[in-house]
Amino acid sequence: MQNDNTRSPPEMDEELIAFAGRVFQCARGGDAAMLEDLLRQGLPPNLRNDKGDTLVMLAAYHGHGEAVRVLLEHGADPDSLNDRGQTPLAAAAFKGAGEVVALLLKHGAAVDGCGPDGRTPLMLAAMFNRVEILQQLLAAGADPAARDAAGHTARAAAETMGAADTPALLPADPA
Repeated sequence: MQNDNTRSPPEMDEELIAFAGRVFQCARGGDAAMLEDLLRQGLPPNLRNDKGDTLVMLAAYHGHGEAVRVLLEHGADPDSLNDRGQTPLAAAAFKGAGEVVALLLKHGAAVDGCGPDGRTPLMLAAMFNRVEILQQLLAAGADPAARDAAGHTARAAAETMGAADTPALLPADPA
């Protein structure tokens, strides 16, 4: 490796891109110890990839509770939207990661937070028959009457998706 003063900008850019790739892989893979070390050295906790995913979004989506905890304790935004309008809480609800849902809520994630499509974490839990997640979100104050951009409630979304158990746990939509 060359001295920093002799490297050309394209070489430095390639090294930076490779480093960023390794950082995002730490989040996807749940390497909490490495993330802790990098954050202590000044890594921005809300670093985003080319899809708008933050480190906490990637760790939450992949169900890595310890990595999520480390990121949140270093100031990661629990409500950051990616380019698809998804929150880390919605990602954890979709994947059925109860520990991550609890951590995000404990660190201030908006229980009904959503992007432009209006789909709340409760709707995703209902749609994908995540009974335990649905119960966690309801206990945290999720609004079962909230409607997405198409006008659907969590119950309607669950019924449309053919969820076996979650529709019965939600109030019927008003006629």
